[in-house]
Formats: sequence, C-alpha cells, structure tokens
Amino acid sequence: MEFRKIFDTIPEKFDKWRPKYCKEAFDNIISYTQLDCHKSVLEIGPGTGQATEPILQTGCNYLAVELGEHLFEFTRNKFKSYENFHIVNGDFETYDFGDSKFDLIYSAATIQWIPESVAFSRSFKLLKSGGYLVMMLMYGDYKTPNEALYNEIQKVYQEYFCPETPYTQKLVYENAVNYGFTDFQERKFYSKREYNAESYIEYLGTHCDHIVLQEPYKSLFFDGIRTSILNHGNKIEFNDTVILYLTRKP
Repeated sequence: MEFRKIFDTIPEKFDKWRPKYCKEAFDNIISYTQLDCHKSVLEIGPGTGQATEPILQTGCNYLAVELGEHLFEFTRNKFKSYENFHIVNGDFETYDFGDSKFDLIYSAATIQWIPESVAFSRSFKLLKSGGYLVMMLMYGDYKTPNEALYNEIQKVYQEYFCPETPYTQKLVYENAVNYGFTDFQERKFYSKREYNAESYIEYLGTHCDHIVLQEPYKSLFFDGIRTSILNHGNKIEFNDTVILYLTRKP
C-alpha cells in the first residue's frame, strides 16, 4: 500500500490523535484571501478535517476531494450539519472537476504526496484569476523542551525504527512560482503540545512510516519510546511551528 493511502486504514484514530492547526493560522488565511460566503474553496485531502472547520465557518462554498474511502465516509458524516460542506471521494490528480473554478485551493500537508508538476499545474488551472493557493504544514520540536529525552528517543529510533519502505516524500513549496504563481510568501505561527507516554504512543501510531513497521521491530520500538518518556516524568512537550505558504494566480 502506498503511503498516501495508509491513513485510510485508521480514520477514527487519525481523527482523535492528529494535532489541529492553531487559530492564528486560519485567521491569517481568512484575512489574506478575504474569504467569505461569496467565495468557493477546494481542500485537497482533508483527512478527517483537521484543517476544515475554520474554513467552513466562513460560509464559503466548500468542496473537498479525499482519496481514502473510509476517510471520505468519516469526514462526510463529521461535517454533515454544514449546508456549505461538500466532499467527493476521488484523487486530486485525476478527478474531473468539470468547469469548476475556485477562489482558494488549500492543503494541510496532503499536497506533499502529489508530484510537483501535478500539484502546482492542476491547482493553477483550477483557480480563478486572482485566486490563492495556500499550503500548511507543522514542524514539532521536542528537543528544545527536553534534550535528554530527545537523545534517548533518538537511540530508540536508531535501534528499532526499520520500516521496509522509508518515507522520503518532499515537496519544494517555493517551486510553485515555476508554474505561474506569484507573490509567494511564508508565514509562521507557534503553538505547544504535551503528551504522556500512552497518548504519545497513540499519536505516533498515526504516522504512515510508523504504521507500517513490522514485528519484532514494531513492539520493540513502541516499548522503547514508552520507556523513554516514563523515565522523564511521563511527559513529552512539543514546540510547534505552523508554516503557511501562500501564493496567488495572477
């Protein structure tokens, strides 16, 4: 199974444990794009909606395209009370949007799974003139809050983290300007998270390259992570950086 489809095997767990993006990031998107009930929006791969509701609450005409069948069903049910919410089960790379054009296309990390040439060229084609492409991602730093714990966890990774297929996906967001986009910007926002040993194990279990770990490494890896956190007061803290990449179709 390719990595981008693995999350479809755990929709309930994914919804419970994947972190949400901070309010300040959404406020910035809404202000920057002047999003309101008169605008049309496409979200690429919402998963279970970690970045969906703040956009829905603007009253915009919202459409999501979700690859995973189980994620699609989960998210359709989750937001069914919103009259402006629409979702289709399909692949952004190939889905036929007909004559639809959007004022905003956005993605919370999902766009990284799409080949650059498709991600940027399709987004450009689907946007109205003057429309925006917004890409979000989150970096978590647990080294700064507790370097000793970080070093102990790194030893566990070195010894037991042996996925059969390493995760190597990387999108160069700045390359959007090579496909006709202009006014490329990067904005950063900061937030914090905290877990105990058990909740952190649950969270790690929603990462694609961790899900596919095989035994005996899988049990040894998660046991090692659990023990490390318990050895440091049963707490692991994150300083998160939420990054927005914003760009526009002329």
